[in-house]
Amino acid sequence: MSDPLPPFSPVHLPGNPTPSHEPPPRSAGSYPPPRTPPPRPRSPLLSCLFSLSLLCNLGAVLLVIVLCAGYLPRNDPDAPLTENYFSGNKSAHNKIAIIHLDGPIMEGLLSYPDKQIEQAAKDEKVKAVVFRISSPGGSITGSDDLHHRLVELRDGNAAKGTKGKPIIVSMGAMAASGGYYVAMPGQTIVAERTTLTGSIGVYAAFPNLADLEKKYETGPLMRTIRQGEIKDSGSPFREMTDKEQQVWQDMVDHAYEVFLGVVAEGRKKKDLDKAKLLEPVDIKPVNAGPDHLKKDAKPYQRYRADGGIYTADVALQLKLIDQIGHLDDAVERAKEAGGGGDFKVIEYEKPLTLREVLVGGKAAKPAGILDPSALRKGMTPRIWYLAPGCEFAGVLGAMEEER
Repeated sequence: MSDPLPPFSPVHLPGNPTPSHEPPPRSAGSYPPPRTPPPRPRSPLLSCLFSLSLLCNLGAVLLVIVLCAGYLPRNDPDAPLTENYFSGNKSAHNKIAIIHLDGPIMEGLLSYPDKQIEQAAKDEKVKAVVFRISSPGGSITGSDDLHHRLVELRDGNAAKGTKGKPIIVSMGAMAASGGYYVAMPGQTIVAERTTLTGSIGVYAAFPNLADLEKKYETGPLMRTIRQGEIKDSGSPFREMTDKEQQVWQDMVDHAYEVFLGVVAEGRKKKDLDKAKLLEPVDIKPVNAGPDHLKKDAKPYQRYRADGGIYTADVALQLKLIDQIGHLDDAVERAKEAGGGGDFKVIEYEKPLTLREVLVGGKAAKPAGILDPSALRKGMTPRIWYLAPGCEFAGVLGAMEEER
């Protein structure tokens, strides 16, 4: 029997294309539509795990909301501020409360200091208060309003059912002008050795664009139609008349007289009446540095209420303060004023907003300098209890939102 023939294998000659084993192409429309595979049935176990994961995520979100709820601004004005332990015996019954004032003093921006004062006044366990000031001053209205509330805290208010509590002032980096004004209810004033204080004075400042018309020959930048001789006094688009300037000077003088009276009342135990606030005093220059660079500077004269600031050592010599020391020294003074014994020293914390919680602390809000509302508040003419060189701080303070 003969062997079977081998499978046919065509001989490919050079130059001939290699035959393809793929099926010939079909014409358009000859392919059947693609078949979608049927969905694979989900395992009951996977469905259960997916649902459980979704519930856990929702629960985590709810937990964050609940935890952050305590930091959201409270609409209830009677809700108390959070007390933080500062020093002393944590289990002590009696308290020393530290009240903080930071930044420019402006009406409408003092709800937090006011709330601290109110809470300390109502708390019968608070036996004395340390008023910690770090401020260059501010508007005369804001300063006087805060001064009034501190006097009420010190002396008590029978109508509100609060008793008086001793106030010890602790000055930080700066407690000048309005910052010194609000220190006057304190029975003892303690300033750090680097504190700048004093600045007993008043001023009003107005922008002046009138020279632009002359320099650039622009013509009137603004036309004003008025009824009343000094109705538009202080306008930045024209020079003040002598009468208009006198009117503003009278207002500044009145505010200055009030300032002198507040200081005289607050420092009467040091025999600083209005006359002594205005009498000349000799200031000895520090004259520090190497001997070959020292100048033979002679004492010069100032008066306590000349509007300028003083270093703590000069303020002590002039009886504007009582002691050079730190916050802890003021706390010890408060313990003595509160009757001695065991105290827990506490501070009042301003609640964080939800945004601040999420970013991990008290984040500064971006300044809305170009916001029309902020510009309106900042450019409104005011009479200031501000330290020299702090005019811009006062304008920016007026532009801030509630703190």
